[in-house]
Amino acid sequence: MDINRNQWFMVGLVLLLLGAELRMVESFVLTPQCTKFLAERSGHPMAAASQTAESVVQSEMAFPSKTVRPPESFGWALLSIGSVLVLHALSMKKPGG
Repeated sequence: MDINRNQWFMVGLVLLLLGAELRMVESFVLTPQCTKFLAERSGHPMAAASQTAESVVQSEMAFPSKTVRPPESFGWALLSIGSVLVLHALSMKKPGG
């Protein structure tokens, strides 16, 4: 299956907007539930210890909110790749035409 002009354009716009969002924010604060989910999926030792905990409250206290700070270059990279994809889509011929 070939990717047509509209699909390239949509992927480029999504990457452009995601890159712009990453450039505008300094950090993301994850909820305790999200932190626990990521710890369980990555095999973090705290996740194994919390599975033996008896109450949900204790397990949520074991996973405080995590702050994620994406590198500045990641936002610039997404902006660059997105703009290249949008320009590539605009240079292609229209589908069905």
